[in-house]
Amino acid sequence: MMRITIARIDDRFIHGQVLTKWVKAFPAERLIVVSEEIANDPMRKILTLSVAPANIKTSVVTPNKMSKVFNNPKYNKTTAMLLFGKPSEVLELIENGIPIKEINVGGMRFDKDKLHLTESVSVTQEDIVAFEKLHTLGIKLELRQLPSDTRHDFIKILHSKQ
Repeated sequence: MMRITIARIDDRFIHGQVLTKWVKAFPAERLIVVSEEIANDPMRKILTLSVAPANIKTSVVTPNKMSKVFNNPKYNKTTAMLLFGKPSEVLELIENGIPIKEINVGGMRFDKDKLHLTESVSVTQEDIVAFEKLHTLGIKLELRQLPSDTRHDFIKILHSKQ
């Protein structure tokens, strides 16, 4: 079974903070972007893979494919950092038996139809439903931009803004 070093929601996926801070704090052999949208958009997939560091294998997969390959003996003991754009895709993996116990919420960009929670996180109604379900399942949700930042209880922040 693959070993997850961290599961992080950040709709920028692979960017400077991930490459300079998160990869050092949570070393992994693979970066895996789990996103239906990016996996099914050839141009965005190429762009996402192009910013990955040369020394770390990087993949872009759908949540369905991630669920299928997670227990593949080929990846036994492989360490992976999972990067998501939205909580519903994390929930899909968990509902398919992937043992994610904690999720770092790093960044979800603002849009006019989203609830602004913090400087870096804004959510849709669909996101709120997914976060609530993750919380109900006992998944720890922490808000942190950088590994050195103080951990904040994401669900408390969410509840305080509703």
